[in-house]
Amino acid sequence: MLLLDKPMKAMDIAKDAHKEFQPVMMHLLGLQRMGYVSSPEKGLYVITAAGKKALGIPEITKEKATSILAYAPHDKSFHFYATVGKPLSMHAHNLRDFVGKIEKADIISVEFHFKRGDFENWFKGLGDEELVKKTALLKQRNVSGEALRKQLHDIVEQRYRELAQLTGQVFPEDQAAPENEHVHAHTHEDGQTHEHPHTHPHGGHMHNHS
Repeated sequence: MLLLDKPMKAMDIAKDAHKEFQPVMMHLLGLQRMGYVSSPEKGLYVITAAGKKALGIPEITKEKATSILAYAPHDKSFHFYATVGKPLSMHAHNLRDFVGKIEKADIISVEFHFKRGDFENWFKGLGDEELVKKTALLKQRNVSGEALRKQLHDIVEQRYRELAQLTGQVFPEDQAAPENEHVHAHTHEDGQTHEHPHTHPHGGHMHNHS
């Protein structure tokens, strides 16, 4: 439940834990009574902040989330290696950057760092204990290859978005076109019409952060 951190069916939780359904269901009801698990919809269960705290995960404040998401300088960024002594020209400076880089990194590199616990150590350095614990839980699943890449990517992306929402950050990919951007249509001699977006200079400045 902590690993996926989203409402799940009791049957899926039992299957994921390799346990029988009935005892898992009884355990979930017990955790719900203690406030460690909630049921946002009938038949669905999700871990609560109290449940995370019981697992040793501290509650995240806006200030802490901002600190975790901060851009790390080169010497504190995550450096991808193919193996010991074989660095790749790829670095991740924060969680958002990591999400993009993990998609592009050679799977040999992903498995190398995952087995050594390098990802967990970097997340710990950022101050994200929840992500450290989730990565450790993922390791218990003994996944590898593209399945490992996808699950690691999804876990970190979900966490990044959760922290960004807490800090009030906006995801550029979710934004609509700026109000100052207009589409101009041009008709060429061949009779074809082409539309070109145009941004007026007085509409502000665009910043590109890696």
